[in-house]
Amino acid sequence: MTDAPNEDANKDADEGALPGDALSDELLALALEAASRAGSLLRDGRPDDLAVAATKSSPIDVVTEMDIAAEKLITGYLSEHRPDDGFLGEEGASSAGSSGVRWVIDPLDGTVNYLYGLPTWAVSIAAERDGETLAGVVAIPLRREVFRAVRGGGAFLNDRPIGCRPAPPLERALVSTGFNYVTAVRTHQAGIAQRLIPRLRDIRRGGSAAADLCDVAAGRLDGYYERGLHPWDLAAGDLIAREAGALTGGRPGTRPGYDLTVAATPGVFEPLQALLEEYGAWHD
Repeated sequence: MTDAPNEDANKDADEGALPGDALSDELLALALEAASRAGSLLRDGRPDDLAVAATKSSPIDVVTEMDIAAEKLITGYLSEHRPDDGFLGEEGASSAGSSGVRWVIDPLDGTVNYLYGLPTWAVSIAAERDGETLAGVVAIPLRREVFRAVRGGGAFLNDRPIGCRPAPPLERALVSTGFNYVTAVRTHQAGIAQRLIPRLRDIRRGGSAAADLCDVAAGRLDGYYERGLHPWDLAAGDLIAREAGALTGGRPGTRPGYDLTVAATPGVFEPLQALLEEYGAWHD
């Protein structure tokens, strides 16, 4: 004799999707507000004599006082509203939390652009649970753009739904990339780009991984690839690109990560990924 179905358990399972949706909406709203506040601080509070506060992987991999201030603003705001959540931030925010939700934060993606007064820099905030990103926001204040997505809900730019471009042949694809700040590594990456250029329409170098991923989502690029990204560089932008219909990954069969991140419109993704694998873009 089989046991009768547990109606209470089934009821709980049916209702489980609702709290999940509500949680994603809550996390998105908080990320939007935190990104707005940090973006305003970075845009309006940039000192005329902005200087390098520290370096990371090399003397040209810089941190400014504004990176640090923006991360403190973001983590402070999010902790005020969700004190049990964890954090992973580029400028040192790290805590496990107890809620199961972790915020992955790049307070200023594109610091060198920001230091030089170039417009392509971004605030990137993602919220994840159980290794899956539930909500992501990328704000690019000097472009007056805010990209956002929740898992399963599509991608938006300033409240307008967006989608990636129809796939062109690879030879007509416009692709962006980035370069490491360690000289030996960037030299190898330049060699990869040199081999790719004859196979593509052209290559761009924007200076912000988060912005590049969002530009794939908005149909401004056919693809993007880079080696050496950290979780805070890609968490929000990866979700936004996927929700806009792009494919993302790393080496074939793997998720995007430090070894390699690839995002592209379907039809460009696989041939681009195959060339990057053939050329050894996943190692230094």
